[in-house]
Amino acid sequence: MRHSRAVQPKLKVGFVLLHNFTLTAFSTFVDVLRLAGDEGDRSRPIACDWRVMSANRMPVRSSCGIEVRPTSGLVDPSGFDYVVVVGGLLHDVPPLPPETAAYLHRAAAAGVPLVGVCTASFVLCRLGLMEHRKCCVSWYHYRDFLEEFPNLVPVADLLFVIDGGRITCSGGAGVADLAARLVARHLGEAQAQKALHILLVDRPRDEASPQPAPQPDAQAGQDRRVQRALLMMEQNLADPLTIPQIASRLGLGARQFERLFHEQLGRSPYQAYLDLRLTHGQWMLKNTANTTAQIAADLGFVDSSHFSRAIKARLGVTPAAFRKACRAGVSEAVRPQENADRRVYG
Repeated sequence: MRHSRAVQPKLKVGFVLLHNFTLTAFSTFVDVLRLAGDEGDRSRPIACDWRVMSANRMPVRSSCGIEVRPTSGLVDPSGFDYVVVVGGLLHDVPPLPPETAAYLHRAAAAGVPLVGVCTASFVLCRLGLMEHRKCCVSWYHYRDFLEEFPNLVPVADLLFVIDGGRITCSGGAGVADLAARLVARHLGEAQAQKALHILLVDRPRDEASPQPAPQPDAQAGQDRRVQRALLMMEQNLADPLTIPQIASRLGLGARQFERLFHEQLGRSPYQAYLDLRLTHGQWMLKNTANTTAQIAADLGFVDSSHFSRAIKARLGVTPAAFRKACRAGVSEAVRPQENADRRVYG
């Protein structure tokens, strides 16, 4: 039962959930609203109000199988401060219902800011609602975006991007930061901080904060087998696959796989895998308090000595020296130039 109140909420949000949406993205956004909208954590929608909308009001299935029942049909978008579209699985999903597409166009025409969370940024682009706007996507879907929208340049290194009436977020834990940013805009910083503190988020990250992971090699060429191989490597850092295992999964022989990587990237699959693991290690040294031994274990190195030698060969300094330089604000001096083209900046 919704709380009856005489005072109108200061922040009103309408949610549109796409088939196979990411439950974490949706629930995290709502949790920030419910915690900011009431005293303590009683979850009363007093200062914030939200609706889950659908044209047919049928339950919407999330990517993990849990269904969410809409609370209303597609109501007048002008009654919301934001309309948030929550995406999830990118492939093998049904087309967007025409009623939903028309509703989003109507919201845009009414000047209501549209928020695309997770892969909903793809949907907004398909609908032509991101013309001349920056669009934030997860590093994980960077190449998918370029394949579908070759004339657009995605922002794949930031948590979220606010570009006037279009707001896009890479998803994951960054949804909490985006929701807190919008809460702060309408309810004040104190309410945003309060919500994050209850969620045990140490400090909010703003739109200039980077996504906490390097993306697959942006120079992977057009061969999808190389792209798939790099994603396999990305997903198996702690327990690295062997090169023959990756080649087998792609239906290639070991020599054919090696030749393909040299043609596309100018280096061997082993070197590409190592570079990817070291790029992650470099980020972890700079942005986490994990010990060298912990980072080495997380990235599948035999021990910290093996990791340290690899980092020194790559950067010219030990992990401890690199971390010290980062804290002193001079990390640019030891950052390899080859990474300059690996990320797409806003």
